[in-house]
Order: sequence, then C-alpha cells, then structure tokens
Amino acid sequence: MTATLIDALFGPFLEFGFMRRALVGCLALSLSAPPVGVFLMLRRMSLMSDAMSHAVLPGAAIGFLVAGLSLPAMTLGGLAAGLAVALLAGMVTRSTLIKEDASLAAFYLISLAAGVVLISLRGSQIDLLHILFGTVLALDDPALLLLGGIATVTLFGIATLYRPLVMECVDPLFLRTVSRAGGPVHYAFLGLVVLNLVGGFQALGTLLAVGLMLLPAITARFWATDLGGMIPVSIACAMASSLAGLTLSYRADLPTGPAIVLAAGALYGVSLLFGPRGGLIRRFIRPRHLEG
Repeated sequence: MTATLIDALFGPFLEFGFMRRALVGCLALSLSAPPVGVFLMLRRMSLMSDAMSHAVLPGAAIGFLVAGLSLPAMTLGGLAAGLAVALLAGMVTRSTLIKEDASLAAFYLISLAAGVVLISLRGSQIDLLHILFGTVLALDDPALLLLGGIATVTLFGIATLYRPLVMECVDPLFLRTVSRAGGPVHYAFLGLVVLNLVGGFQALGTLLAVGLMLLPAITARFWATDLGGMIPVSIACAMASSLAGLTLSYRADLPTGPAIVLAAGALYGVSLLFGPRGGLIRRFIRPRHLEG
C-alpha cells in the first residue's frame, strides 16, 4: 500500500528528467511567490497582482518578436513592462483623481490586448498558448537558474524590508509619519511582485502566474493567525500544490499549469470548509457555553 502510494506520487519524478526539472522550478517559485502573496493579501492588493501579471505580456511579446522563444529576451521584456506599468499606475494615482486599482485595471486591459496582438504578428496559436498558459514541462537549466535567482532575491528582499512592510500593512499613515521609507519600500515591494510574476510567467504563463502567489497565501489565512505562521504555511501549500498538480497532470494527461493551480484551489476549498481560523464548519459548530 505504502509502496504503491509512493510510486503514484514520486514515480514520474524518478523516471523522467523533465518532470524533475518541472518540480524543481515549481518548488523554487513556491519559495518566493507565496510570501509576496501574503503581503499582497494583507495590504488588500490581491487583484493588483493579477493586473500586473498581464502587464508583463507586452514586454514578453516584444522579446518574442525580437528573438523568438528566447528566455533572456522575454524575461527582460516582461520585467521592463511590468515595472513600467507599476510606475505609471503610481504616477497616474498621484497626479489625477483616479485610484490605483482603477489605473491598474486600465493598464491591465491595454497590456493584455497589446500583448496578444504583438504575438499574433509573428507567432502561431501554439506560441500564444505557450505564453498565456506557460510551459512548465519544458523548463531547461537557464529557466531553473532564473527561478532560483528570483527566489533568492525575493527572500533576501523580504528579509530586508520585513519591518517596514509589516508596518505598512498595519498602519501606513504611521509609517509615513515616522519615516520617509514608505515610498521606496512600496516601489521595492512592487519590484518583487513583478520579479515573481516574471518567474511565474516562465512556468505557468501570464494568465496563471498569480496562481502560486495568491491561492496559497489566502489558504494560509485559514490556518495561521500571524505573519510568522502564514508565510511558512503558504510556502508549504504551494509546494504541496506543485507536487500534486504535476502528478495529476502526468497521470490524467491534463494541462500542467492549470492542474497545479487547481490543486492549489482544492487546498483552498478544504481550508475554507475545515480551517481552524474562520473555516465555515468551525463557524457553524459553536462550542457550548460553560454551565454554572
């Protein structure tokens, strides 16, 4: 029984090199993206990450037009486009009456349409599907090095910015009162968001890049009460989703990126029902009051 279960879970990774590379890439992404997602959730910026994931598309499309399916070109293009949209949205917010969520929504729609048009100028429908939904089973050594580098930079960045990030989540007005670090920290954090979206784009595509960033972070909220608990729980959820999604994809012949995100969604559904911190069943089953 145990041997059969181990073979069902780990057999594909022991047998095939491309499955091992896909697992390593997803685990690297699981280390860096969920902590960023936790801070996005606490700052009520979850939907902003979805908008920024599509902002990566035009830059990646320009890299594709210039060099084809080249990892360096598409990565640099996506990183430049994501950072440009984040800065432009911030400038629009500070210079006009438009709120940041509205300006990001406008840039998101423009970016998504422009990216699809640019890819269609030269690429085929298969190229478009690869960019939109990712090619996690085709990760090569340079892509793994990129994901590992992004994870390293992100973890060091969060460790460095941890105090002001927590303070900005709790009381941004107080942070602006006692320090001038609020603005630089905000833009540095947006840089980490874009960096992880570029990494997610390599594995899961632009449409699903936020899957391993937000779903594990939201799931962790049902199991932990403080930030010190939510970050490791979110990482564990992302790693479990990666393993389960890759195995399900191999066994059932399903698209790999959507399978990973669906596995994360299944964990969210279980946590929504049974989570000890606000789960629905726990809310309905109230403890009896102590009798005198």
